[in-house]
Amino acid sequence: MSRITTITNETANTEQKELLDAIQSQLGMVPNFLKVFANSPAALRAFLGLHGIANEGSLEPQTRERIALALAQQNACEYCLSAHTAIGKKAGLNGDEISANRAGSSQDAKAAIAVKLARSLAEHTGEVTTAELLEARNAGYSDADIVEIITHVGLNILTNMIGKASRLDIDFPKVALKISV
Repeated sequence: MSRITTITNETANTEQKELLDAIQSQLGMVPNFLKVFANSPAALRAFLGLHGIANEGSLEPQTRERIALALAQQNACEYCLSAHTAIGKKAGLNGDEISANRAGSSQDAKAAIAVKLARSLAEHTGEVTTAELLEARNAGYSDADIVEIITHVGLNILTNMIGKASRLDIDFPKVALKISV
C-alpha cells in the first residue's frame, strides 16, 4: 500500500482527472508513480514536460532504458526496476542486456560508457571527472548527448525517489532488486 495517496479517477479533482485521462489515452494505462505525482498537478505537468522533451533527444530509446535500469538498481527502487525491465523489453533489450545494465554496464560498448557515466553522476551527485567526460566523448557522445545523459539521470533519480518514498504498489511484472548469480 502506497504511503502517499494514489490518485484515481474516483478521487481525482477536475484538473487531476484531465491529466490522468491524457496519460491513459497515450499509454493505455496510468502507472502508479504518475498517480502519486497527480497529488500535485503542477509536479505531474513538470515531470511529463521534462520527460517528453528528454525523449525527443538524440539518445536511443534503448540507451535511455539502460540508464533507467542501472539507476533503479543502484538506487534500490524496486518499482522503477520493475517498470523499466518491462519498458526495456518493449524497447528491444533482452534478459542478458538487462542484467548487464543492472550491473552498471552494457553488452554494447558505446552504451556501456553512457551507463557507466550515468551511475557515476548519480553516485557522485554530478562530480564526475574530466576523464569520464572524455571517455564519453571518445565513445562518440557529443556534449548534447552528455547533457541528455545528465537529464535522464535527474529524471530517474526523481522517479526513484517517488517510488521509494511512497512505497508504491508495483503495477508491472515485479522484478526483485537482488540479482541472481
